[in-house]
Amino acid sequence: MPSFSLDAWIRPLALRADEAGGRVRILCPSAFHRDRVRERFLALLATSIQEELGRSVEIDLVLCPPVLEDRRRTPRSAPPARGGLAAKPQGRAVPQRRQSTPIAAATRPPTPVQVDLPYSFENFVVGPCNALAREASVAVAKGTQHVNPLFLWSEAPGRGKTHLARAIAAEAQAVGANRVLYASAETFTNDFMTCIRDKRMDRFKRRYRDGCDLLIVEDVQFLEKKKATQLELFHTMTHLLDAGSRLVMTGNCLPMEITGLDEQLQSRMSAGLVAELEAPDATVRREILRRKAAAGGVRLPEDCRELLVDRVRGNLRDLEGVLIQLVASASLLKRTIDIELTRGALRKIGHRQSHEARLTTTVVVNVVAGFFKTRPETLAARSRRRDVLVPRQLAMFLCRRYTDASVAEIAQLFGREHPSVRNACKRVERRITESAPARYQLEALCARLDRLCRQE
Repeated sequence: MPSFSLDAWIRPLALRADEAGGRVRILCPSAFHRDRVRERFLALLATSIQEELGRSVEIDLVLCPPVLEDRRRTPRSAPPARGGLAAKPQGRAVPQRRQSTPIAAATRPPTPVQVDLPYSFENFVVGPCNALAREASVAVAKGTQHVNPLFLWSEAPGRGKTHLARAIAAEAQAVGANRVLYASAETFTNDFMTCIRDKRMDRFKRRYRDGCDLLIVEDVQFLEKKKATQLELFHTMTHLLDAGSRLVMTGNCLPMEITGLDEQLQSRMSAGLVAELEAPDATVRREILRRKAAAGGVRLPEDCRELLVDRVRGNLRDLEGVLIQLVASASLLKRTIDIELTRGALRKIGHRQSHEARLTTTVVVNVVAGFFKTRPETLAARSRRRDVLVPRQLAMFLCRRYTDASVAEIAQLFGREHPSVRNACKRVERRITESAPARYQLEALCARLDRLCRQE
Protein backbone atom coordinates (compact mmCIF):
# COMPACT_ATOMS: atom_id res chain seq x y z
CA MET A 1 0.00 0.00 0.00
CA PRO A 2 1.19 3.62 -0.51
CA SER A 3 3.46 4.90 2.23
CA PHE A 4 1.25 7.93 2.91
CA SER A 5 -1.76 5.64 3.49
CA LEU A 6 0.31 3.43 5.78
CA ASP A 7 1.44 6.43 7.85
CA ALA A 8 -2.00 8.03 7.97
CA TRP A 9 -4.25 5.04 8.66
CA ILE A 10 -2.30 1.95 9.83
CA ARG A 11 0.49 3.24 12.08
CA PRO A 12 -1.93 5.02 14.49
CA LEU A 13 -3.73 1.73 15.20
CA ALA A 14 -3.00 -0.55 18.15
CA LEU A 15 -3.77 -4.27 18.55
CA ARG A 16 -5.16 -6.09 21.56
CA ALA A 17 -5.51 -9.86 21.30
CA ASP A 18 -8.04 -11.97 23.20
CA GLU A 19 -6.64 -15.47 22.86
CA ALA A 20 -9.42 -17.12 24.81
CA GLY A 21 -12.18 -15.59 22.76
CA GLY A 22 -10.47 -15.94 19.40
CA ARG A 23 -10.90 -12.24 18.69
CA VAL A 24 -8.60 -9.30 17.97
CA ARG A 25 -9.35 -5.72 18.94
CA ILE A 26 -8.02 -2.89 16.78
CA LEU A 27 -7.93 0.37 18.74
CA CYS A 28 -8.77 3.45 16.63
CA PRO A 29 -8.13 7.07 17.72
CA SER A 30 -11.43 8.44 16.38
CA ALA A 31 -14.78 7.41 14.92
CA PHE A 32 -13.80 8.79 11.53
CA HIS A 33 -10.55 6.81 11.59
CA ARG A 34 -12.45 3.64 12.53
CA ASP A 35 -14.93 4.08 9.67
CA ARG A 36 -12.21 4.71 7.14
CA VAL A 37 -10.23 1.65 8.26
CA ARG A 38 -13.39 -0.47 8.00
CA GLU A 39 -14.11 0.77 4.48
CA ARG A 40 -10.64 0.64 2.98
CA PHE A 41 -8.26 -1.54 4.95
CA LEU A 42 -10.18 -4.06 7.03
CA ALA A 43 -9.95 -6.88 4.50
CA LEU A 44 -6.19 -6.34 4.12
CA LEU A 45 -5.73 -6.25 7.89
CA ALA A 46 -7.84 -9.36 8.33
CA THR A 47 -5.77 -11.26 5.77
CA SER A 48 -2.51 -10.18 7.37
CA ILE A 49 -3.67 -11.12 10.88
CA GLN A 50 -4.95 -14.48 9.65
CA GLU A 51 -1.61 -15.22 7.99
CA GLU A 52 0.27 -14.20 11.13
CA LEU A 53 -1.86 -16.30 13.50
CA GLY A 54 -2.40 -19.21 11.13
CA ARG A 55 -6.15 -19.20 11.78
CA SER A 56 -9.17 -17.00 11.23
CA VAL A 57 -10.36 -14.62 13.93
CA GLU A 58 -13.01 -11.97 14.28
CA ILE A 59 -11.93 -8.35 14.41
CA ASP A 60 -13.45 -5.66 16.59
CA LEU A 61 -12.80 -2.02 15.69
CA VAL A 62 -12.85 -0.12 18.98
CA LEU A 63 -12.66 3.58 19.78
CA CYS A 64 -9.89 4.50 22.19
CA PRO A 65 -9.69 8.32 22.52
CA PRO A 66 -7.30 9.92 25.04
CA VAL A 67 -8.28 11.79 28.18
CA LEU A 68 -6.77 15.24 28.76
CA GLU A 69 -8.52 15.92 32.06
CA ASP A 70 -7.83 14.59 35.51
CA ARG A 71 -7.24 10.83 35.41
CA ARG A 72 -9.42 10.43 38.45
CA ARG A 73 -12.43 11.48 36.42
CA THR A 74 -14.48 9.03 34.45
CA PRO A 75 -14.05 9.04 30.66
CA ARG A 76 -17.61 10.35 30.30
CA SER A 77 -16.87 13.61 32.16
CA ALA A 78 -13.47 14.20 30.60
CA PRO A 79 -13.58 15.89 27.20
CA PRO A 80 -11.05 14.22 24.91
CA ALA A 81 -8.55 16.19 22.89
CA ARG A 82 -9.67 17.03 19.40
CA GLY A 83 -8.67 14.22 17.09
CA GLY A 84 -7.41 12.06 19.95
CA LEU A 85 -3.98 10.54 20.42
CA ALA A 86 -3.29 8.16 17.62
CA ALA A 87 0.09 6.79 18.59
CA LYS A 88 -0.44 6.06 22.27
CA PRO A 89 -3.93 4.88 23.15
CA GLN A 90 -4.58 4.63 26.85
CA GLY A 91 -4.78 1.04 28.02
CA ARG A 92 -7.41 1.86 30.62
CA ALA A 93 -9.76 3.67 28.22
CA VAL A 94 -13.27 2.31 28.08
CA PRO A 95 -14.19 1.01 24.59
CA GLN A 96 -17.14 2.82 23.09
CA ARG A 97 -19.71 1.55 20.60
CA ARG A 98 -18.03 -1.81 20.17
CA GLN A 99 -18.19 -2.94 16.54
CA SER A 100 -17.76 -6.56 15.50
CA THR A 101 -16.92 -7.16 11.85
CA PRO A 102 -16.50 -10.55 10.13
CA ILE A 103 -13.10 -11.21 8.67
CA ALA A 104 -14.37 -11.30 5.09
CA ALA A 105 -15.89 -7.84 5.19
CA ALA A 106 -15.95 -6.18 1.78
CA THR A 107 -14.31 -2.82 1.10
CA ARG A 108 -15.99 0.09 -0.70
CA PRO A 109 -14.39 2.71 -2.97
CA PRO A 110 -12.89 5.52 -0.92
CA THR A 111 -14.02 9.11 -1.03
CA PRO A 112 -11.11 11.50 -0.50
CA VAL A 113 -11.70 13.86 2.39
CA GLN A 114 -9.62 16.03 4.68
CA VAL A 115 -9.24 14.98 8.30
CA ASP A 116 -7.68 16.48 11.42
CA LEU A 117 -4.49 14.88 12.64
CA PRO A 118 -4.24 14.39 16.40
CA TYR A 119 -2.39 17.00 18.43
CA SER A 120 1.01 15.45 19.17
CA PHE A 121 4.66 16.39 18.93
CA GLU A 122 5.21 13.72 16.28
CA ASN A 123 2.96 15.42 13.72
CA PHE A 124 3.97 18.99 14.57
CA VAL A 125 6.00 20.25 11.63
CA VAL A 126 9.19 21.89 12.87
CA GLY A 127 11.15 24.67 11.17
CA PRO A 128 13.20 27.74 12.12
CA CYS A 129 9.91 29.57 12.74
CA ASN A 130 8.86 27.35 15.66
CA ALA A 131 11.81 25.17 16.71
CA LEU A 132 12.36 26.89 20.07
CA ALA A 133 8.67 26.73 20.97
CA ARG A 134 8.49 23.05 20.08
CA GLU A 135 11.61 22.04 22.03
CA ALA A 136 10.50 24.05 25.06
CA SER A 137 7.08 22.38 24.92
CA VAL A 138 8.64 18.91 24.84
CA ALA A 139 10.84 19.83 27.82
CA VAL A 140 7.83 21.01 29.83
CA ALA A 141 5.73 17.96 28.93
CA LYS A 142 8.48 15.51 29.91
CA GLY A 143 9.81 17.56 32.81
CA THR A 144 13.37 17.26 31.50
CA GLN A 145 14.27 20.93 31.96
CA HIS A 146 13.17 23.71 34.27
CA VAL A 147 11.19 25.89 31.84
CA ASN A 148 8.53 27.31 34.11
CA PRO A 149 6.28 29.01 33.27
CA LEU A 150 6.32 28.61 29.50
CA PHE A 151 4.59 31.32 27.48
CA LEU A 152 3.84 30.56 23.81
CA TRP A 153 2.80 33.43 21.58
CA SER A 154 2.32 34.44 17.97
CA GLU A 155 1.11 37.68 16.50
CA ALA A 156 -1.31 35.87 14.16
CA PRO A 157 -3.63 32.90 14.70
CA GLY A 158 -3.13 29.49 13.15
CA ARG A 159 0.60 29.09 13.79
CA GLY A 160 0.51 26.14 16.19
CA LYS A 161 -0.03 27.47 19.72
CA THR A 162 -3.06 25.26 20.33
CA HIS A 163 -1.34 22.27 18.72
CA LEU A 164 1.63 22.57 21.08
CA ALA A 165 -0.57 23.22 24.12
CA ARG A 166 -2.66 20.10 23.45
CA ALA A 167 0.46 18.07 22.68
CA ILE A 168 1.99 19.13 26.02
CA ALA A 169 -1.13 17.96 27.85
CA ALA A 170 -1.23 14.62 26.05
CA GLU A 171 2.49 13.92 26.43
CA ALA A 172 2.52 14.90 30.11
CA GLN A 173 -0.17 12.35 30.85
CA ALA A 174 1.58 9.74 28.75
CA VAL A 175 4.78 10.10 30.79
CA GLY A 176 2.98 9.86 34.13
CA ALA A 177 1.60 13.23 35.25
CA ASN A 178 -1.13 12.60 37.80
CA ARG A 179 -3.29 15.56 36.92
CA VAL A 180 -3.21 17.76 33.83
CA LEU A 181 -5.69 20.62 33.54
CA TYR A 182 -6.27 22.32 30.20
CA ALA A 183 -8.51 25.40 29.97
CA SER A 184 -8.95 28.54 27.93
CA ALA A 185 -8.80 31.91 29.66
CA GLU A 186 -12.53 32.21 29.00
CA THR A 187 -13.21 28.89 30.74
CA PHE A 188 -11.03 29.95 33.66
CA THR A 189 -12.99 33.21 33.93
CA ASN A 190 -16.39 31.51 33.70
CA ASP A 191 -15.45 28.95 36.37
CA PHE A 192 -14.20 31.73 38.61
CA MET A 193 -17.33 33.86 38.22
CA THR A 194 -19.62 30.86 38.74
CA CYS A 195 -17.88 29.88 41.97
CA ILE A 196 -18.04 33.47 43.23
CA ARG A 197 -21.75 33.63 42.47
CA ASP A 198 -22.39 30.30 44.18
CA LYS A 199 -20.03 31.17 47.05
CA ARG A 200 -18.01 28.03 46.35
CA MET A 201 -14.46 29.32 45.93
CA ASP A 202 -13.24 26.22 47.70
CA ARG A 203 -14.46 24.19 44.72
CA PHE A 204 -12.61 26.49 42.30
CA LYS A 205 -9.35 26.18 44.25
CA ARG A 206 -9.66 22.41 44.45
CA ARG A 207 -10.07 22.27 40.69
CA TYR A 208 -7.22 24.57 39.69
CA ARG A 209 -4.75 24.07 42.53
CA ASP A 210 -5.06 20.82 44.49
CA GLY A 211 -2.83 18.11 43.07
CA CYS A 212 -2.47 19.81 39.68
CA ASP A 213 0.81 18.74 38.08
CA LEU A 214 0.36 20.81 34.93
CA LEU A 215 -1.93 23.77 34.22
CA ILE A 216 -2.36 25.04 30.66
CA VAL A 217 -4.29 28.28 30.04
CA GLU A 218 -4.82 29.39 26.46
CA ASP A 219 -5.46 32.89 25.05
CA VAL A 220 -4.63 34.88 28.16
CA GLN A 221 -5.31 38.12 26.26
CA PHE A 222 -8.97 37.34 27.00
CA LEU A 223 -8.26 38.49 30.57
CA GLU A 224 -7.74 42.12 29.53
CA LYS A 225 -9.35 44.47 32.08
CA LYS A 226 -10.75 41.55 34.10
CA LYS A 227 -9.03 42.61 37.32
CA ALA A 228 -10.59 40.06 39.70
CA THR A 229 -9.87 37.13 37.37
CA GLN A 230 -6.32 38.36 36.81
CA LEU A 231 -5.71 38.48 40.54
CA GLU A 232 -7.03 34.94 40.97
CA LEU A 233 -4.88 33.66 38.12
CA PHE A 234 -1.84 35.34 39.67
CA HIS A 235 -2.47 33.64 43.03
CA THR A 236 -3.15 30.32 41.28
CA MET A 237 0.14 30.59 39.36
CA THR A 238 2.02 31.50 42.53
CA HIS A 239 0.52 28.54 44.42
CA LEU A 240 1.35 26.06 41.64
CA LEU A 241 4.87 27.36 41.12
CA ASP A 242 5.56 27.14 44.86
CA ALA A 243 4.24 23.57 44.80
CA GLY A 244 6.58 22.66 41.92
CA SER A 245 3.83 22.31 39.32
CA ARG A 246 4.31 23.24 35.67
CA LEU A 247 2.55 26.13 33.93
CA VAL A 248 1.94 26.84 30.24
CA MET A 249 0.26 29.98 28.88
CA THR A 250 -0.51 31.06 25.31
CA GLY A 251 -1.35 34.47 23.90
CA ASN A 252 -1.36 36.61 20.77
CA CYS A 253 1.44 38.94 21.92
CA LEU A 254 4.17 39.23 24.53
CA PRO A 255 2.91 39.24 28.13
CA MET A 256 4.22 42.78 28.71
CA GLU A 257 2.32 44.00 25.62
CA ILE A 258 -1.12 42.73 26.65
CA THR A 259 -3.04 45.91 27.42
CA GLY A 260 -5.13 46.00 30.57
CA LEU A 261 -3.16 43.19 32.22
CA ASP A 262 -1.94 43.58 35.79
CA GLU A 263 1.79 44.28 36.01
CA GLN A 264 2.49 41.56 38.57
CA LEU A 265 0.68 39.01 36.37
CA GLN A 266 2.67 40.18 33.33
CA SER A 267 5.86 39.80 35.33
CA ARG A 268 4.86 36.32 36.52
CA MET A 269 4.10 35.16 32.95
CA SER A 270 7.41 36.54 31.69
CA ALA A 271 9.47 34.99 34.50
CA GLY A 272 10.07 31.73 32.62
CA LEU A 273 10.64 31.17 28.91
CA VAL A 274 8.75 33.20 26.31
CA ALA A 275 8.77 31.43 22.92
CA GLU A 276 7.40 32.87 19.70
CA LEU A 277 5.87 30.96 16.80
CA GLU A 278 6.65 32.94 13.65
CA ALA A 279 5.01 32.74 10.24
CA PRO A 280 5.84 29.35 8.68
CA ASP A 281 8.34 29.36 5.85
CA ALA A 282 7.85 27.54 2.55
CA THR A 283 9.46 24.32 3.82
CA VAL A 284 7.08 24.09 6.78
CA ARG A 285 4.03 24.88 4.66
CA ARG A 286 5.04 22.26 2.12
CA GLU A 287 5.42 19.56 4.78
CA ILE A 288 2.10 20.47 6.40
CA LEU A 289 0.34 20.11 3.05
CA ARG A 290 2.01 16.75 2.46
CA ARG A 291 0.94 15.39 5.84
CA LYS A 292 -2.60 16.74 5.62
CA ALA A 293 -3.07 15.26 2.18
CA ALA A 294 -1.67 11.92 3.35
CA ALA A 295 -4.00 11.94 6.36
CA GLY A 296 -6.98 12.12 4.02
CA GLY A 297 -5.61 9.50 1.63
CA VAL A 298 -5.31 12.17 -1.07
CA ARG A 299 -2.63 12.40 -3.75
CA LEU A 300 -1.67 16.06 -4.13
CA PRO A 301 0.39 16.61 -7.30
CA GLU A 302 3.65 18.46 -6.84
CA ASP A 303 2.72 21.42 -9.05
CA CYS A 304 -0.55 21.87 -7.12
CA ARG A 305 1.24 21.66 -3.79
CA GLU A 306 3.81 24.24 -4.85
CA LEU A 307 1.06 26.59 -6.02
CA LEU A 308 -0.62 26.36 -2.60
CA VAL A 309 2.71 26.87 -0.83
CA ASP A 310 3.37 29.93 -2.97
CA ARG A 311 -0.06 31.55 -2.64
CA VAL A 312 -1.08 30.84 0.98
CA ARG A 313 1.26 31.92 3.74
CA GLY A 314 1.26 33.15 7.30
CA ASN A 315 -1.83 31.39 8.66
CA LEU A 316 -1.86 27.60 8.65
CA ARG A 317 -5.63 27.53 9.04
CA ASP A 318 -5.92 29.35 5.72
CA LEU A 319 -3.64 26.73 4.20
CA GLU A 320 -5.77 23.90 5.57
CA GLY A 321 -8.94 25.71 4.47
CA VAL A 322 -7.76 25.91 0.87
CA LEU A 323 -6.75 22.24 0.94
CA ILE A 324 -10.18 21.24 2.28
CA GLN A 325 -11.83 23.32 -0.48
CA LEU A 326 -9.65 21.62 -3.09
CA VAL A 327 -10.23 18.08 -1.81
CA ALA A 328 -13.98 18.61 -1.41
CA SER A 329 -14.25 20.03 -4.94
CA ALA A 330 -12.35 17.07 -6.39
CA SER A 331 -14.56 14.62 -4.50
CA LEU A 332 -17.89 16.22 -5.38
CA LEU A 333 -17.01 16.83 -9.03
CA LYS A 334 -15.39 13.37 -9.29
CA ARG A 335 -12.25 14.92 -10.76
CA THR A 336 -8.60 14.35 -10.13
CA ILE A 337 -6.73 17.20 -8.47
CA ASP A 338 -4.95 19.30 -11.09
CA ILE A 339 -3.59 22.83 -11.41
CA GLU A 340 -6.86 24.20 -12.82
CA LEU A 341 -8.89 22.85 -9.91
CA THR A 342 -6.29 24.21 -7.48
CA ARG A 343 -6.53 27.71 -8.95
CA GLY A 344 -10.31 27.48 -8.66
CA ALA A 345 -10.07 26.55 -4.98
CA LEU A 346 -7.81 29.52 -4.35
CA ARG A 347 -10.27 31.87 -6.05
CA LYS A 348 -13.19 30.52 -4.03
CA ILE A 349 -11.39 30.96 -0.74
CA GLY A 350 -10.46 34.49 -1.77
CA HIS A 351 -6.68 34.24 -1.95
CA ARG A 352 -5.05 36.73 -4.26
CA GLN A 353 -2.04 36.22 -6.43
CA SER A 354 0.23 36.57 -3.42
CA HIS A 355 2.92 39.16 -4.05
CA GLU A 356 4.73 38.11 -0.90
CA ALA A 357 6.22 35.03 -2.49
CA ARG A 358 7.48 36.84 -5.58
CA LEU A 359 10.15 39.05 -4.09
CA THR A 360 13.40 38.57 -2.22
CA THR A 361 14.74 40.75 0.56
CA THR A 362 17.45 42.04 -1.80
CA VAL A 363 14.86 43.28 -4.28
CA VAL A 364 12.86 45.03 -1.56
CA VAL A 365 15.93 46.73 -0.09
CA ASN A 366 17.04 47.90 -3.55
CA VAL A 367 13.62 49.38 -4.27
CA VAL A 368 13.55 51.25 -0.96
CA ALA A 369 17.11 52.51 -1.42
CA GLY A 370 16.31 53.71 -4.94
CA PHE A 371 13.16 55.47 -3.74
CA PHE A 372 15.15 57.44 -1.15
CA LYS A 373 18.12 57.92 -3.51
CA THR A 374 20.60 56.12 -1.31
CA ARG A 375 22.60 52.90 -1.47
CA PRO A 376 21.37 49.55 -0.04
CA GLU A 377 24.44 49.19 2.19
CA THR A 378 23.66 52.54 3.78
CA LEU A 379 20.42 51.11 5.18
CA ALA A 380 22.43 48.50 7.11
CA ALA A 381 24.76 51.12 8.64
CA ARG A 382 24.68 51.90 12.35
CA SER A 383 23.59 55.48 11.70
CA ARG A 384 20.59 56.87 13.59
CA ARG A 385 20.13 59.86 11.30
CA ARG A 386 16.53 60.25 10.21
CA ASP A 387 17.34 60.07 6.50
CA VAL A 388 18.78 56.58 7.19
CA LEU A 389 16.55 55.43 10.03
CA VAL A 390 13.20 55.98 8.28
CA PRO A 391 14.17 54.16 5.04
CA ARG A 392 15.66 51.31 7.08
CA GLN A 393 12.45 50.89 9.08
CA LEU A 394 10.37 50.97 5.90
CA ALA A 395 12.66 48.37 4.31
CA MET A 396 12.24 46.07 7.31
CA PHE A 397 8.46 46.56 7.26
CA LEU A 398 8.23 45.82 3.53
CA CYS A 399 10.51 42.78 3.82
CA ARG A 400 8.05 41.37 6.35
CA ARG A 401 5.15 42.12 4.01
CA TYR A 402 6.55 41.14 0.62
CA THR A 403 9.00 38.31 1.31
CA ASP A 404 9.09 34.92 2.91
CA ALA A 405 12.00 35.85 5.17
CA SER A 406 11.70 35.31 8.91
CA VAL A 407 12.24 38.08 11.45
CA ALA A 408 15.66 36.63 12.28
CA GLU A 409 16.69 36.61 8.61
CA ILE A 410 15.59 40.23 8.13
CA ALA A 411 17.45 41.29 11.27
CA GLN A 412 20.61 39.57 10.02
CA LEU A 413 20.28 41.32 6.64
CA PHE A 414 20.42 44.72 8.35
CA GLY A 415 22.99 43.74 10.96
CA ARG A 416 20.48 44.08 13.79
CA GLU A 417 18.97 41.93 16.54
CA HIS A 418 15.59 40.20 16.41
CA PRO A 419 13.62 42.88 18.39
CA SER A 420 14.80 45.69 16.10
CA VAL A 421 12.69 44.39 13.22
CA ARG A 422 9.55 44.21 15.33
CA ASN A 423 10.12 47.69 16.72
CA ALA A 424 10.66 49.02 13.21
CA CYS A 425 7.39 47.47 11.98
CA LYS A 426 5.47 48.94 14.91
CA ARG A 427 6.96 52.38 14.32
CA VAL A 428 6.01 52.28 10.63
CA GLU A 429 2.46 51.22 11.45
CA ARG A 430 2.14 54.04 13.99
CA ARG A 431 3.73 56.59 11.66
CA ILE A 432 1.39 55.92 8.74
CA THR A 433 -1.66 56.41 10.96
CA GLU A 434 -0.34 59.73 12.28
CA SER A 435 1.34 61.24 9.22
CA ALA A 436 -0.13 61.61 5.73
CA PRO A 437 3.30 62.06 4.02
CA ALA A 438 4.52 58.81 5.61
CA ARG A 439 1.40 57.08 4.33
CA TYR A 440 2.00 58.40 0.80
CA GLN A 441 5.59 57.19 0.91
CA LEU A 442 4.49 53.68 1.88
CA GLU A 443 1.79 53.60 -0.82
CA ALA A 444 4.31 54.68 -3.48
CA LEU A 445 6.75 51.97 -2.40
CA CYS A 446 4.00 49.33 -2.37
CA ALA A 447 2.97 50.36 -5.89
CA ARG A 448 6.53 49.82 -7.14
CA LEU A 449 6.78 46.44 -5.45
CA ASP A 450 3.38 45.37 -6.76
CA ARG A 451 4.49 46.17 -10.32
CA LEU A 452 7.55 43.99 -9.83
CA CYS A 453 5.31 41.19 -8.59
CA ARG A 454 3.10 41.37 -11.66
CA GLN A 455 6.19 41.24 -13.87
CA GLU A 456 7.20 38.04 -12.12
